[in-house]
Amino acid sequence: MNILKTYIDGLLVVEPKVFGDSRGYFMEVFSERDFRKEAGLDVHFVQDNESMSSRGVLRGLHFQKAPHSQCKLVRVVRGAVQDVAVDLRAGSATFGKYYSVVLSGENKRMFYIPEGFAHGFVTLEDNTVFQYKCGAFYEPSSEGAVRWDDPQIGVDWMLAGSERILSEKDRNAPLLSEQPYRF
Repeated sequence: MNILKTYIDGLLVVEPKVFGDSRGYFMEVFSERDFRKEAGLDVHFVQDNESMSSRGVLRGLHFQKAPHSQCKLVRVVRGAVQDVAVDLRAGSATFGKYYSVVLSGENKRMFYIPEGFAHGFVTLEDNTVFQYKCGAFYEPSSEGAVRWDDPQIGVDWMLAGSERILSEKDRNAPLLSEQPYRF
């Protein structure tokens, strides 16, 4: 497993070792030992989630507030997404900045997002299957969101506006400047 740091402290791109032959492939998706050894993280996941989306579906930017904040390890099983994490940690030198990575069933990359970040993605292909491990259970009362097109953050989404499909909730999420909550 190759763990790559990004320009935002704590965000990691994970490249698993994939062993392939004429039968197909095998890869280790998560190893607590490797995360501890390679990244210095003592991560314990309690919930796995999966979604399937058509091309252009944009989900996010979502987060969970303390005491139910979540770290996540996300990946794509089939299809492709542009995955985005936004730093919401008060006092962070990169507060309000984002990092974006393409995850696909083909490249098999994963993205580790620590607590204190908003997370979202847009699907680049039909029938994209997205999976994520969470470090805390989902708690509806702790749910929060930042608007996907907040000009202060300025995410450069890969799909044109006419191709994006959003829920009403995501379309009307508050801007970062309107957030009453800071990690």
